[in-house]
Amino acid sequence: MERKDVRNIAIIAHVDHGKTTLVDQLLKQNKIFRENEHVEERVMDSGDLERERGITILAKNTSVHYKGVKINIIDTPGHADFGGEVERILSMVDGVLLLIDAVEGCMPQTRYVLKKALGLNKKPIVVINKIDRGGDVNRVIDQVIDLFIELGANDDQIDFTTVYASAKQGWASLDPASPGQDMTPLLDTVIKDIPCPEGEPGEGLQAIICNLDYDDYVGKIGIARVVRGKINEGQPSTVCHTDGSTSTERILRLYQFEGLKRVESESASVGDIIAVNGPENLGIGDTICTYNMPDPLPFVKIDEPTLSMLFMVNDSPFAGKEGKFLTSRHLRARLFKEVQTNVSMRVEETDSSDCFKVYGRGELHLSVLIETMRREGFEFQVSRPEVIIKEIDGVKCEPIERLVVEVPAEYVGAVMNKVGARKGELKEMYPDERGGTRLEFTIPSRCLIGYRSEMLTDTRGFGVMTHTFECYAPYRGDVRERARGSLVAWEDGVTTAYGLFNAQERATLFLGAGVPVYGGEIVGENSREDDLVVNVCKKKQLTNNRAAGSEDALRLTPPVVMSLEQCLEFIGADELVEVTPKSIRLRKVVLSREQRLKLKYGSKQQ
Repeated sequence: MERKDVRNIAIIAHVDHGKTTLVDQLLKQNKIFRENEHVEERVMDSGDLERERGITILAKNTSVHYKGVKINIIDTPGHADFGGEVERILSMVDGVLLLIDAVEGCMPQTRYVLKKALGLNKKPIVVINKIDRGGDVNRVIDQVIDLFIELGANDDQIDFTTVYASAKQGWASLDPASPGQDMTPLLDTVIKDIPCPEGEPGEGLQAIICNLDYDDYVGKIGIARVVRGKINEGQPSTVCHTDGSTSTERILRLYQFEGLKRVESESASVGDIIAVNGPENLGIGDTICTYNMPDPLPFVKIDEPTLSMLFMVNDSPFAGKEGKFLTSRHLRARLFKEVQTNVSMRVEETDSSDCFKVYGRGELHLSVLIETMRREGFEFQVSRPEVIIKEIDGVKCEPIERLVVEVPAEYVGAVMNKVGARKGELKEMYPDERGGTRLEFTIPSRCLIGYRSEMLTDTRGFGVMTHTFECYAPYRGDVRERARGSLVAWEDGVTTAYGLFNAQERATLFLGAGVPVYGGEIVGENSREDDLVVNVCKKKQLTNNRAAGSEDALRLTPPVVMSLEQCLEFIGADELVEVTPKSIRLRKVVLSREQRLKLKYGSKQQ
């Protein structure tokens, strides 16, 4: 049986191609907001980190009503590191809107999300967005068709409808030469092309959990799609968990999505996207079934993580001064709680009770978790990210990424030299619409760590790079990690202008004067390859002697203040990032200078 009054779609695209802005316009034009209501830009990006960074991190549900049809819409992240959100959300929908920037064309994440959608046999509608900015629309369409063919789309999928839109200006059209008045052509296309949900409402219940939420008043909420049967508020049910076990639960509250709100509902049927409260042990991938009639649904396979990082209890001399949650018990509980909702993340316990190994999709994926925990009051340390090496058919293999760099023509040589030195292989090179050059490489994931800041320096800030996981391939050989050493504090104390002035001639400083430091803390980057220990707390000796020029004011170069991601890129194998709610510090794993020397020269002698 088909439900003609419901459509379920996900909006997928590369980062910054306009997904959330498009959802804003669909909500506004369908009168979800009052006329006098103040609405934030990118209203779906509700998290603090999402607003600060201008990216979508978590997939979110909304809905609009059009011509008697309820269209459930899921806004998804565009960054490759959050691809796990896209993968699990696709099992809730019947079709996708593939957004593509009219100027940039197909990008790495475009390929990734489209590959997942086609693999699950979802019906696509291609939306060429930002048409008001110009661009060669025919070239973009050719790129899209080539991409569909390359990814093995079937005849029905490759016969897609193309809609031209400007989400920012709030219009869509089926003809690129004639701008539309509103989003009506897009909504008409969704109703015409996206398949209706199919299922038998009279058979046993099957509803698969694809997302989890939490409410301070009612507790855990599972977001699911009803695949078969009917679900009622208050009914008992059997929950089939992903580990094969079952439990008997009662649906205490049932919600449906209306605009940006969850509205209580007495029942829901095939094709509805719902939120349920009551079952305590719900997990992503679980199936809610009719009581005593377990019939679990298969859950989509999520791609494995490619990076790992150690999370440790903070043991620095400043431990416990700024954080609220300090112990291994707090750290363990928080990390395992994250795994329940973050399906592309893994956590393992190590031999030490104070250390946990966390696996993720990339640096941004892990750094968002670190920043979130930091804001919650946690204090801990993390190690340098490391790629996950696998042995496939007896061959040592590593994760390979597809890297796309857009640069002005004069910087092409610098980029190719640096990427080549990092074991990158050039695959394509062609001019883009903005007068620059687009370079496409395949490169080991480990060789990308630390490259973004280097690329920005080489291109004077004009370069733009994006990358996404491609495959596992044979190991491409060792690469020199960092050309410069660290500037390490000699002793505990407070930095002085006098001590820093003597150090800045041979290094780039990370701290200014008057900052408390401890021995073994990293205070800058040395100009040479080796680490340099300096006394940045040194004070000028006071005497009665005076000489011309000796009392001149000391001029310090402003310190380089690094973000969390830059800190993770900078540290070496023997260094850590100390994270607290108020500070981010770099330090050596071994704080004692004497112990570091013993380890260094002892390993050389062996």
